[in-house]
Amino acid sequence: MGLTGEPAENFVLAVHELATNAVRHGGGVGHLLLRRQGDVLRCDVDDQGAGAGAPPIRLSPGDEAGGRGLWLADQLVDSLSLHRRPDGMTATVTIGLR
Repeated sequence: MGLTGEPAENFVLAVHELATNAVRHGGGVGHLLLRRQGDVLRCDVDDQGAGAGAPPIRLSPGDEAGGRGLWLADQLVDSLSLHRRPDGMTATVTIGLR
């Protein structure tokens, strides 16, 4: 059992968006953890950005030139969760293995 085709491409793009956000907004330090949990592939991206003091997270496409990464990631995977900490944020995406 694995991830292939369009679901694999979607997961890679979602992880790319989370990693890009960590680089752009994460304070220069980040960690990516990719793991399989049974029949689910999960990726956690931690950063040390603004954390609890950051502006609200947008999960809509909006009209601005940027700011669509989390919305896009959410559309591509089975789940997206965001957890703000005082010292940053953890974004997690999951997708079922088919």
